Amino acid sequence: MKLLHIDSSALGANSVTRELSAAVVARWQDALPALQVEYRDLDAEPIPHLTGRTLAKADPAEADEGERVIQQFLDADVIVIGSPMYNFGISSTLKAWIDRVAVAGRTFRYTEAGPEGLAKGKRVIVATGRGGFHTGAPSDFQEPYLRQVLGFLGIDKVEFVRAEGVAYSPQHRSDALAQAHASIPTPLRLAA
Repeated sequence: MKLLHIDSSALGANSVTRELSAAVVARWQDALPALQVEYRDLDAEPIPHLTGRTLAKADPAEADEGERVIQQFLDADVIVIGSPMYNFGISSTLKAWIDRVAVAGRTFRYTEAGPEGLAKGKRVIVATGRGGFHTGAPSDFQEPYLRQVLGFLGIDKVEFVRAEGVAYSPQHRSDALAQAHASIPTPLRLAA
């Protein structure tokens, strides 16, 4: 079984989502010792944003990296994403990654019956960190967007581990992290 771990926070060691995504991955590694984990840090090694040159594959090195990104995604059974809320949405680095994995003919296609996701069977766990409280509010463009785009790709097993209100006070941050850690889903043990 393969797990792809994605971090997108620009806050380094002070990141709520990096702490939570690492805890999710650790729980999976404890439950499944043979688990293969690949890690991608979108802040340390950002993927270039999609451009006309990208689509034209004008830069062979960029095209090769784009192929590696999508193959890494396709090979993963489980994807853990650390996604801080920036300006009510996702980080631009995470959006650049999504632009590389949402590829017609590879992860989705259009049919006479409408779009069909081709990345079925994957499980995604998203660790979110938010300075305020946004779950279920009109200000949340993060979780609905991620559910939509992942669902469009055919992924219907999407879970969120949330830490909200972390900017209110040190106590709020501590309480939010404790609640988020307690909500980390237990990996399903696979039959041998």
